[in-house]
Amino acid sequence: MEQVAKLLLWQLLLLQRSVVHLYSVPADMLNPESVVVSVSNVSAVAGSQTVLTCKSYRMIWTQDRLNDRQRVVHWDLYSNQDGDYKAERLCDMYSAGEQRVYSSYNQGRIAMPQNAFADGNFSLVIKDVAESDQGTYSCNLHHHYCHLYETVKIQLEVTEQAREAKRYWDGEKAVIVALQDSTVVLPCVNRNQIWTEWHSEEEQQVVHWDRQPPGVPHDRADRLIDLYASGERRSYGPLFIRQKMNITETAFALGDFSLRISALENADEGTYSCHLHHHYCGLHERRIFRVSVTEPVREKKVVNLTNPNSVPPVDPNLGRGHNVINVIIPESRMHFFQQLGYILATLLLFLILLIIVVLVTRKHRRRGYEYNVKKYDEKDVNLKEFSVDTTDLTQYRSEDIRLDFKNNILKERAEQVKSFPAKIIDLDKDFRKEYCK
Repeated sequence: MEQVAKLLLWQLLLLQRSVVHLYSVPADMLNPESVVVSVSNVSAVAGSQTVLTCKSYRMIWTQDRLNDRQRVVHWDLYSNQDGDYKAERLCDMYSAGEQRVYSSYNQGRIAMPQNAFADGNFSLVIKDVAESDQGTYSCNLHHHYCHLYETVKIQLEVTEQAREAKRYWDGEKAVIVALQDSTVVLPCVNRNQIWTEWHSEEEQQVVHWDRQPPGVPHDRADRLIDLYASGERRSYGPLFIRQKMNITETAFALGDFSLRISALENADEGTYSCHLHHHYCGLHERRIFRVSVTEPVREKKVVNLTNPNSVPPVDPNLGRGHNVINVIIPESRMHFFQQLGYILATLLLFLILLIIVVLVTRKHRRRGYEYNVKKYDEKDVNLKEFSVDTTDLTQYRSEDIRLDFKNNILKERAEQVKSFPAKIIDLDKDFRKEYCK
């Protein structure tokens, strides 16, 4: 039965170790591949200076002068007796110091193993369990150097019946029902090497910058700078690249590993990567910056001539490009009337031109329809040119006129006139026809 209880307890501990703070999960030491935490687009003007910000306070190197007091474990109790909620610090212990018990009542009654940081066993042993020991216990592991925090919670209940003593998991934490006046162990085990070993951090902290020209993959990027916590610094590439791209000397003291690029050029475009590796703390991060360079915008120069004593400064770049100078002249009442006179004169001239165009158009239109009679009066008309067709003449019918003629000649003429009536010819009509042709 005891073996089954121990097996169940170890399963509960494995479940508890997975419930930790977000920053308490170190990266896999066997897989140092960097995790991309940010991607930024940076646009800068050619010739200026830009800063690619890369900061991480987990990379700050503070040399331990107190013999590794950066790892600490402490136990806290949260109890609620008769409606009185209370939080109490029970004990704590540093990796290079002795454990400390805060209450005189618990002196010699509660303790942690002395080799806790060497073995990874931070369990709390409570002797002579009393009813006042009931509550929620929390085992808190802090690594101030690596900014790691882990917490394990255990619920302790006290009973007077031996058959009611048990251990189980309530879905959030382990619950231990202990027999009164017995000795109980609240388990808290973490054997990760970050809690149990001491390393030389300055040899395992490194920051390096890479650059990928456009079209070049990440695995063929150019290395720019390597910086170690020990102070070693390595720069790569031509001399002018090493002079224009640098990191501050106090990078590991401030956690600021930003890359400063001076005198930007179009050739500096590309993808820059900041790699942060802290092998001791299990930190492997990568920040990506896509840098683009734009041409500077030329500003228009505005010169104010209202103050005759003010002289505009001489632009040293005047001979390098075309500058536009705007002259601002103050307006007055005479200036207004002058502009109004220009407008009225323009309108009057336009009106005169319009009248002239209308008169010329009307004159040409009259000439087109005018009949020049004088031209045809001067022309000699020969009546012989007009032939009279009498084939279609109908016989003139009229009443017989009885006349008494004196002689036969007059009678013959009268008969001729009666048989062949005269045809009326309109000469004006013929003239009009010829004119229209």
